[in-house]
Amino acid sequence: MPTNNTLLTTTDDVSGFLPPEYGNLIVQPVQTGAVAYQVAENISTGSSEFHVPIVGKDAGAGWVAEGEEIAVTEGKYGEATVIPKKVAGLSVISRELANDSSPAASKIVGDGLARSIARQVDIAFFGSTTVNGPIGLEGVPGINEVEAPTAWTNLDPFAEAIAEAEQEGAVITSFVANPEDAKVLATLKDQADSNRPLLGVDPTKATQRLLQGVPLLVSPAVTPGTVWGIPRDRVLVITREGTEIAVDESVFFTSDRVAVRAIMRVGFAYPHAEAVQKITLASE
Repeated sequence: MPTNNTLLTTTDDVSGFLPPEYGNLIVQPVQTGAVAYQVAENISTGSSEFHVPIVGKDAGAGWVAEGEEIAVTEGKYGEATVIPKKVAGLSVISRELANDSSPAASKIVGDGLARSIARQVDIAFFGSTTVNGPIGLEGVPGINEVEAPTAWTNLDPFAEAIAEAEQEGAVITSFVANPEDAKVLATLKDQADSNRPLLGVDPTKATQRLLQGVPLLVSPAVTPGTVWGIPRDRVLVITREGTEIAVDESVFFTSDRVAVRAIMRVGFAYPHAEAVQKITLASE
């Protein structure tokens, strides 16, 4: 057997622990676990490049009397080219687990790789510039900034962010905060000497928190003191088709373990950056 081989349904010895449905094992859990996939429009592409049209200014329109010529106006259009970057996870398992054909063994391997990749996707998405990775929200020019007070005391900054997005013709579909900020926001009360939380709740989803009626999600990848307001249709996460899974039986030969590597290619696009809202606490 070659020392480094791509996993196939015919692979000897290790065929039991990784099913051929890579999407079920890696792609779907990453899309579920990474907050970036939950708050942005998801697009799958089979190409090495993905082209995103950007409308800088719509073509004009006006009222026209019957029989009159319609004035010709030109819009401003551009294009962003997104090259999905490689994000990879590595898991090392015992040969006993590799030879275990039970579904539980497959899930253990897949979950670990998916969690690793999902963390890296969120770190890049909510960050600025990632080495060998795509540009994240912190590095995108044109995003609207809303300054909050030095501490979270009410929901006014989020109402302002919603209004700012509406000025751009967009609707914020998610707020995303660091867990520490989310905890502070969740403990705010509707008035002094009250035990009623200021944050709303969705009675159909007991664990979901709402800021001004908009779902609040949490990610450790978000910078503390910052909350992102994201209109789903103005931010894209592009995933290149063809997730790769490879097995190497030689690198840990002396301990009789097997290395399993998963690779996804992911990119981000911001066709309407002005609609995205960055709410930050003011410096003290």
